[in-house]
Amino acid sequence: MRLTLLNVLPRLSRIIPPHWFAAAKLILALVAVLWVVELANYLVGHRLNSYGIYPRRVESLPGLIIWPFLHGNFYHLALNTMPLLVLGFFVALYGRMVFLKASIIILLLGGAGVWIFGRAAYHVGASGLVFGLFGFLILLAYYQRSLKTFGLAFLAIFLYGGMIWGILPQDRFVSWEGHLFGLLAGALSAKLLAK
Repeated sequence: MRLTLLNVLPRLSRIIPPHWFAAAKLILALVAVLWVVELANYLVGHRLNSYGIYPRRVESLPGLIIWPFLHGNFYHLALNTMPLLVLGFFVALYGRMVFLKASIIILLLGGAGVWIFGRAAYHVGASGLVFGLFGFLILLAYYQRSLKTFGLAFLAIFLYGGMIWGILPQDRFVSWEGHLFGLLAGALSAKLLAK
Protein backbone atom coordinates (compact mmCIF):
# COMPACT_ATOMS: atom_id res chain seq x y z
CA MET A 1 0.00 0.00 0.00
CA ARG A 2 1.32 3.40 -0.98
CA LEU A 3 1.61 5.89 1.90
CA THR A 4 -0.09 9.21 1.35
CA LEU A 5 -1.13 11.94 3.73
CA LEU A 6 -4.77 10.89 3.37
CA ASN A 7 -4.17 7.30 4.48
CA VAL A 8 -1.50 8.12 7.11
CA LEU A 9 -3.57 10.65 9.11
CA PRO A 10 -6.30 8.18 10.16
CA ARG A 11 -3.61 5.75 11.34
CA LEU A 12 -1.83 8.46 13.30
CA SER A 13 -5.06 9.35 15.06
CA ARG A 14 -5.22 5.76 16.39
CA ILE A 15 -1.61 5.91 17.70
CA ILE A 16 -1.50 9.47 19.03
CA PRO A 17 -3.86 10.37 21.90
CA PRO A 18 -6.85 12.30 20.50
CA HIS A 19 -6.17 15.46 22.51
CA TRP A 20 -2.62 15.58 21.11
CA PHE A 21 -3.96 15.35 17.59
CA ALA A 22 -6.53 18.10 18.28
CA ALA A 23 -3.84 20.32 19.84
CA ALA A 24 -1.57 19.85 16.83
CA LYS A 25 -4.37 20.66 14.38
CA LEU A 26 -5.25 23.82 16.31
CA ILE A 27 -1.74 25.23 16.44
CA LEU A 28 -0.91 24.21 12.86
CA ALA A 29 -4.05 26.04 11.69
CA LEU A 30 -3.01 29.18 13.59
CA VAL A 31 0.51 29.11 12.13
CA ALA A 32 -0.90 28.54 8.62
CA VAL A 33 -3.05 31.67 9.06
CA LEU A 34 0.03 33.65 10.13
CA TRP A 35 1.89 32.58 6.98
CA VAL A 36 -1.07 33.43 4.71
CA VAL A 37 -1.35 36.87 6.33
CA GLU A 38 2.41 37.43 5.93
CA LEU A 39 2.17 36.52 2.24
CA ALA A 40 -0.68 39.02 1.80
CA ASN A 41 1.28 41.62 3.78
CA TYR A 42 4.34 41.02 1.59
CA LEU A 43 2.25 41.46 -1.58
CA VAL A 44 1.11 44.91 -0.41
CA GLY A 45 4.60 46.02 0.65
CA HIS A 46 3.98 45.34 4.37
CA ARG A 47 1.50 48.20 4.51
CA LEU A 48 -0.70 46.07 6.78
CA ASN A 49 1.83 46.67 9.57
CA SER A 50 0.24 50.07 10.06
CA TYR A 51 -2.60 48.09 11.71
CA GLY A 52 -0.25 46.92 14.46
CA ILE A 53 -0.02 48.60 17.85
CA TYR A 54 1.20 52.18 17.84
CA PRO A 55 1.36 53.23 21.51
CA ARG A 56 -1.09 55.84 22.75
CA ARG A 57 -2.81 56.30 19.38
CA VAL A 58 -6.51 55.58 19.74
CA GLU A 59 -6.80 54.55 16.08
CA SER A 60 -4.32 51.71 16.71
CA LEU A 61 -6.46 50.06 19.42
CA PRO A 62 -7.67 47.37 16.95
CA GLY A 63 -4.00 46.40 16.80
CA LEU A 64 -4.44 44.79 20.23
CA ILE A 65 -5.99 41.83 18.38
CA ILE A 66 -4.13 42.10 15.06
CA TRP A 67 -0.49 42.55 16.19
CA PRO A 68 0.51 38.85 16.38
CA PHE A 69 -0.69 38.24 12.82
CA LEU A 70 1.56 40.92 11.31
CA HIS A 71 5.33 40.62 10.85
CA GLY A 72 8.13 42.78 9.50
CA ASN A 73 9.13 40.14 6.94
CA PHE A 74 9.23 36.39 6.34
CA TYR A 75 12.37 36.06 8.46
CA HIS A 76 10.59 37.70 11.40
CA LEU A 77 7.72 35.22 11.07
CA ALA A 78 10.12 32.29 10.63
CA LEU A 79 11.79 33.19 13.95
CA ASN A 80 8.40 33.10 15.69
CA THR A 81 7.07 29.97 13.98
CA MET A 82 8.89 27.17 15.81
CA PRO A 83 8.44 28.50 19.38
CA LEU A 84 4.80 29.26 18.58
CA LEU A 85 4.28 25.72 17.27
CA VAL A 86 5.93 24.11 20.29
CA LEU A 87 4.66 26.33 23.10
CA GLY A 88 1.26 26.67 21.45
CA PHE A 89 1.03 22.89 21.22
CA PHE A 90 1.91 22.55 24.90
CA VAL A 91 -0.82 25.03 25.89
CA ALA A 92 -3.33 23.45 23.48
CA LEU A 93 -2.81 20.13 25.29
CA TYR A 94 -4.91 21.67 28.09
CA GLY A 95 -7.77 21.99 25.59
CA ARG A 96 -8.91 24.27 22.82
CA MET A 97 -10.84 26.60 25.13
CA VAL A 98 -7.89 27.01 27.50
CA PHE A 99 -5.64 27.83 24.52
CA LEU A 100 -8.15 30.32 23.09
CA LYS A 101 -8.86 32.00 26.44
CA ALA A 102 -5.16 32.26 27.32
CA SER A 103 -4.35 33.64 23.87
CA ILE A 104 -7.10 36.27 24.04
CA ILE A 105 -5.97 37.38 27.50
CA ILE A 106 -2.35 37.56 26.29
CA LEU A 107 -3.27 39.54 23.18
CA LEU A 108 -5.52 42.02 24.95
CA LEU A 109 -3.57 42.57 28.17
CA GLY A 110 -0.13 42.23 26.60
CA GLY A 111 -1.20 44.52 23.78
CA ALA A 112 -2.65 47.02 26.26
CA GLY A 113 0.68 47.09 28.10
CA VAL A 114 2.47 47.82 24.83
CA TRP A 115 -0.12 50.45 23.89
CA ILE A 116 0.25 52.24 27.24
CA PHE A 117 3.99 51.90 27.90
CA GLY A 118 5.61 51.05 24.55
CA ARG A 119 7.98 53.14 22.45
CA ALA A 120 6.58 55.29 19.67
CA ALA A 121 6.80 52.71 16.86
CA TYR A 122 4.62 50.05 15.28
CA HIS A 123 4.71 46.87 17.34
CA VAL A 124 3.94 43.71 15.37
CA GLY A 125 4.73 40.02 15.55
CA ALA A 126 3.70 36.81 17.28
CA SER A 127 6.57 36.96 19.77
CA GLY A 128 4.35 38.69 22.34
CA LEU A 129 2.03 35.69 22.11
CA VAL A 130 5.02 33.32 22.28
CA PHE A 131 6.29 34.97 25.47
CA GLY A 132 2.76 34.91 26.85
CA LEU A 133 2.38 31.19 26.21
CA PHE A 134 5.76 30.64 27.88
CA GLY A 135 4.63 32.62 30.95
CA PHE A 136 1.35 30.73 31.00
CA LEU A 137 3.08 27.34 31.04
CA ILE A 138 5.51 28.28 33.81
CA LEU A 139 2.94 29.88 36.10
CA LEU A 140 0.32 27.22 35.48
CA ALA A 141 2.78 24.72 36.97
CA TYR A 142 3.02 26.95 40.04
CA TYR A 143 -0.77 27.24 40.43
CA GLN A 144 -1.83 23.67 39.55
CA ARG A 145 1.19 21.64 40.72
CA SER A 146 0.58 18.46 38.77
CA LEU A 147 2.89 16.11 36.93
CA LYS A 148 1.53 17.36 33.59
CA THR A 149 1.99 21.05 34.39
CA PHE A 150 5.48 20.49 35.81
CA GLY A 151 6.47 18.37 32.82
CA LEU A 152 5.29 20.91 30.26
CA ALA A 153 6.84 23.80 32.21
CA PHE A 154 10.14 21.92 32.40
CA LEU A 155 10.08 21.28 28.63
CA ALA A 156 9.22 24.94 27.97
CA ILE A 157 12.15 26.12 30.11
CA PHE A 158 14.51 23.51 28.69
CA LEU A 159 13.66 24.39 25.08
CA TYR A 160 13.07 28.14 25.33
CA GLY A 161 14.29 29.36 28.73
CA GLY A 162 16.98 31.50 27.11
CA MET A 163 14.38 33.66 25.43
CA ILE A 164 13.67 35.32 28.80
CA TRP A 165 16.45 37.78 27.95
CA GLY A 166 14.16 39.11 25.22
CA ILE A 167 12.23 41.11 27.82
CA LEU A 168 15.22 43.47 28.07
CA PRO A 169 15.87 46.26 25.57
CA GLN A 170 18.59 45.05 23.21
CA ASP A 171 17.70 46.01 19.65
CA ARG A 172 15.66 49.01 18.58
CA PHE A 173 13.89 46.88 15.95
CA VAL A 174 12.70 44.31 18.51
CA SER A 175 9.64 45.02 20.63
CA TRP A 176 10.98 44.03 24.03
CA GLU A 177 7.83 45.70 25.38
CA GLY A 178 5.73 43.14 23.48
CA HIS A 179 7.86 40.38 24.98
CA LEU A 180 7.63 41.75 28.53
CA PHE A 181 3.92 42.50 28.53
CA GLY A 182 3.15 39.26 26.69
CA LEU A 183 5.02 37.34 29.40
CA LEU A 184 3.20 39.19 32.18
CA ALA A 185 -0.19 38.69 30.50
CA GLY A 186 0.58 34.98 30.09
CA ALA A 187 1.42 34.72 33.78
CA LEU A 188 -1.86 36.45 34.68
CA SER A 189 -3.83 34.22 32.30
CA ALA A 190 -2.40 31.17 34.13
CA LYS A 191 -3.72 32.54 37.42
CA LEU A 192 -7.13 33.28 35.89
CA LEU A 193 -7.46 29.91 34.16
CA ALA A 194 -5.91 27.63 36.80
CA LYS A 195 -8.35 25.10 38.23
